[in-house]
Formats: sequence, C-alpha cells, structure tokens
Amino acid sequence: MTRSLLRLWRLLPMWVHVLAVRTFNPRFRAAVAALVFDEQGRVLLFKHTYRKFEWGIPGGGLEYREQPADAMIREFREETGMTIEIEKLLTVVSAREDHHLSVIFLCKITDGEFKPSNEISEIKFFDVNDLPRMLFAEKDLIRWAFDHRQKELI
Repeated sequence: MTRSLLRLWRLLPMWVHVLAVRTFNPRFRAAVAALVFDEQGRVLLFKHTYRKFEWGIPGGGLEYREQPADAMIREFREETGMTIEIEKLLTVVSAREDHHLSVIFLCKITDGEFKPSNEISEIKFFDVNDLPRMLFAEKDLIRWAFDHRQKELI
C-alpha cells in the first residue's frame, strides 16, 4: 500500500508537491544529506520511489530533538540497511523558496549491504560529470563538494 501511494505521489505535478509541503508543513523544515564519494571520485546517489526526479543524494528529515549527525546515520540505515560514518560537516544550505534548511555531511559507508526499502529502490555511484536527471540544486551541491574535496586532497 505504501509503495503504491509513493508511486502515485511521484506522478503528481511539482506544484502539487510544493503546495502540499507548504500547506502541511508551513514552518522552516530541517533536513540532512550525505555525500559519499568512492575511490574514483564518483558520488553515491539513491533512486527514490516517490520523487519526480528519481535520482538524488541520500538524506531525510530531522526528528524532534535529534542531532543532525544522528539523523543522517539513522536515515541512511533505514533507507538502505547500511551503516555510514560522518567524516565531516561540509555545509549548511538554506532554500527560501521551499522553506528548507539542509545540513550536508561528507560520509563513508562502513558496513552492510544494500537492501531496497519503500523509499529507495536502487543505489549507484555516478561520475560527477555524468549525473542522471535530478534536481539542479543537488547537482550544484555535488559539483561544489567534489571541487572542494579535490582541493583538500592536493
């Protein structure tokens, strides 16, 4: 039932998504996101079952009184069955248009094998210069983090 509702949600136009979020969650929302790069510098993306643009960076919302790092570790485990370690805080991004604040972490996978969930059907590493169709803001964030990471490795 949940999967069917998530698929139906994805079929709705983007303006319905925005209207629903603003109507049912009018305050500023806080979220976390993880950027995971492999040895070749490729970024890990999740194929979401409910998003208009299916591919995106791992992430999720904070629960009441939850620390951002704990939320990121929890969300990753819930969605994939895998364990991550936070390497460092990369940035905090705010988006006025959707009343959203995202805490972005650089992470690495430490344990587990991917198990699909109601929210995530697939995970895959992508070259940062060959990203799939996804939100432009996420593409910009990936490229910024990749460049920032490259400068630190030199």
